[in-house]
Amino acid sequence: MIARFIEACVRNRFLVLLIWLMITAWGIYAAYKLPVDAIPDLSDTQVIISTNYPGQAPQVVEDQVTYPLTTAMLAVPQAKAVRGYSLFGLSLVYIIFEDGTDIYWARTRVLEYLNFIRGKLPAAVNPALGPDATGVGWVYEYVLEDPTGKHDLAQLRSIQDWYLRYQLQTVPGVAEVASIGGFVKQYQVVVDPNKLAAYNLPLSKVKQAIQMSNQDVGGGLFEQAETEFMVRGLGYIKNLADVQDIVVGADGRGTPVLIKDVALVRLGPEMRRGLAEANGQGEVAGGIVVMRFGQNARAVIQGVKDKLAELKMGLPAGVRVVTAYDRSGLIDRAVDTLKEAIYEEIAIVALITVLFLLHLRSAFVAIISLPLGVLISFILQYQFNITANILSLAGIAIAIGDMVDASVVMVEDAHKKIEHAPPGAPREPLILDAAKEVGPSLFFALLIITVSFLPIFALEGESGRLFKPLAFTKTFAMGGASILAITLIPILMLYFIRGKIRPESANPLSRMTMAVYQPVLRGILRFPLLAIIAALVLVLITLIPLSRLGSEFMPPLDEGDLLYMPTTFPGISITEAKNLLQQTDRIIRTFPEVDYVFGKAGRA
Repeated sequence: MIARFIEACVRNRFLVLLIWLMITAWGIYAAYKLPVDAIPDLSDTQVIISTNYPGQAPQVVEDQVTYPLTTAMLAVPQAKAVRGYSLFGLSLVYIIFEDGTDIYWARTRVLEYLNFIRGKLPAAVNPALGPDATGVGWVYEYVLEDPTGKHDLAQLRSIQDWYLRYQLQTVPGVAEVASIGGFVKQYQVVVDPNKLAAYNLPLSKVKQAIQMSNQDVGGGLFEQAETEFMVRGLGYIKNLADVQDIVVGADGRGTPVLIKDVALVRLGPEMRRGLAEANGQGEVAGGIVVMRFGQNARAVIQGVKDKLAELKMGLPAGVRVVTAYDRSGLIDRAVDTLKEAIYEEIAIVALITVLFLLHLRSAFVAIISLPLGVLISFILQYQFNITANILSLAGIAIAIGDMVDASVVMVEDAHKKIEHAPPGAPREPLILDAAKEVGPSLFFALLIITVSFLPIFALEGESGRLFKPLAFTKTFAMGGASILAITLIPILMLYFIRGKIRPESANPLSRMTMAVYQPVLRGILRFPLLAIIAALVLVLITLIPLSRLGSEFMPPLDEGDLLYMPTTFPGISITEAKNLLQQTDRIIRTFPEVDYVFGKAGRA
């Protein structure tokens, strides 16, 4: 059956070549569109519920928010773990799902169960889902600096919150831009309790008056001169004077009591739970770009850089954006290293093929088939949304040595057929006969190698997420090579096996290898028991270094960026945390190898 298929491909060679030209174009397109990252995403499918409960102690947050949410989320389908964390004024609930769960299906299920539990939470609490990102989504960090000193931290944070953040969130693939550092500007009303007592006003009356005075209201329509006019009451607070002139009540004589009569109104910073610092020189404001699940990390980072370059023109004079962390450097170095290894392998395989065949045209059969097998792997990677990273590209690198076997064996058999044929005999029947003779065996041999990595697909958890990309690409490449062996390679042999074909005995490299191989083979066949004992001894000797080898889940990756995470006592103040962070950053910056230090304390 396989032999008849090979003969059909040779007879319809132009149709087969056209198909492979289309596959080549598709592969090149897929290679350019393939998502690129440094390492596979090892994160579990998880959904985060974040709930703010301002001013409440962790125990109150635990009792009134975290515990009800955690117990409700235990019933979510396919959830294998639910973890709750209670902080000052903040509740975080992590729902971890089983492997293979679609993240958006999981978010939908969590939203359904969240609707059921909302009624049991305090009235002021509004739980929300975190970004649709994973643990490796933290791809880019930047800070806002003003070396001239014209803008303080509050102004820098306002630029980040109201200018940069919203624009960066429009970049395709960005799930969230989290602001960090600086001060969030707010209107502060410092109430004098003695004045409230003098006017016989409760504190709740002040709060209610401010809330009621910070809104626009509609008053319907009226018609005049054949035109409709809308009636509006404009009441949004725009400055400090608007707050100061809000009426809280009246005294005994009916005189209005204003906010400024009972309180001091000022602009001040919101109570913060985190800060950012750069190079030990002082606080900065900045942002953390979080990539959406399943996106192309390098494309997202490049999009963020391009958007920042556009936004820099609108920044105030003296303010600049400085990159604090950029993963694209790691991605490019990791991928380029594997690409170079693949190119070198292809070149070495091509060179060895030329040396052993001593026929440059015949070597082109193997040289052409190798990139096509790699392109087939890229096509399937793109269709299955498998990221190009050091593990997936390593699978292709491993497969290259096996992929060339079919072309070399088939060309070698064709050479033998031509060598033993009468002079002047037509070559096409000889080449077709050689392809039909070894093609079926090569096809099934390559299929066996293709399925050799199937046990890796049974791995689960982090191990599966780490090694499955390698197994997928190895399988894709070998599957493509097996198809090439019975479709394109016989046709390429017709076009490239031309001219004088030297016999194997005329190749000095072949004679040298056979001179070494034949005596060894005769000795092993003469003393088979001794050969088996020697092989067993070699296996036993390998147990000694095997027992002394260390083990590690992942190989060391020299990223070029180090993450230093010191811990302190839970009750440390934000001021003391700032001092410790600044001192630490200043010490780290003194090392000549360090280019930039970005420190963060607390939460964004």
